[in-house]
Amino acid sequence: MGEIEDAIERADRESFTKEPPKTLKRQIGYLIKQLGSAKAVAQEIGVTADSVNRYKRGARKHPPADVAAKIDDAVKQRWQPLVRRRRHRQAAATGGITVETRARFGYTAAVGSTDDGRFRRLTVHLPPEYAQRLFDARDTGASDQEMRGIIAEGFKEVYFQDGGVRAMGLSDVEINDIDYLDLDY
Repeated sequence: MGEIEDAIERADRESFTKEPPKTLKRQIGYLIKQLGSAKAVAQEIGVTADSVNRYKRGARKHPPADVAAKIDDAVKQRWQPLVRRRRHRQAAATGGITVETRARFGYTAAVGSTDDGRFRRLTVHLPPEYAQRLFDARDTGASDQEMRGIIAEGFKEVYFQDGGVRAMGLSDVEINDIDYLDLDY
C-alpha cells in the first residue's frame, strides 16, 4: 500500500462508530462469520484451519506476532463497511476532504518567479469533487503517484491559486518527499 491509501485506511478506521472486537476469540469468531469458514479465515491469515479452530475455542490464546497483526488487520478491514461507505458518500457529495501533510512541493510557475521545491506543512480542505476522485482512483486500483496527483491538483486550486484569485501562471504542482500525510472526512 502507498502513503495515500494508508491515509485513507486510517481515516476510515477513525470513523468507526463502534470499536472492533479486541479479544482473539471474538476476532476469529467475527472473521469466520464474515468469510464463512475456518478454512477461509486460515487462508486469509496464513495458518491452518486447525489453528483457527483452536483460537476460536480458546485452546490457543497467543498467536505469533505476525499472525496476530494479520488477524487484527483482517478484522479492521471488514469492520463497519456501511459506515465507511456512508462517510465516503458524504465526503464526495457535500463534505469534502481535509488533507494535512508535510511534504516537498514543487511546481511549474511563470518566468520570473521561483519554482524551487520546498518543504511545507499544510492543512487544506479540498472540495467534494476531489474526495470523489480520490475514492474512485483507490477503488479502481490507481497507483500512489496517481492519487498524489489528485491531491496536488486540489492543493494547486485551493491553496496555491486560492480559487482563481492568485498565482494564475502556476501550471503544475507536485508532491514529493512526503514526511507525513493524514486525511479526514
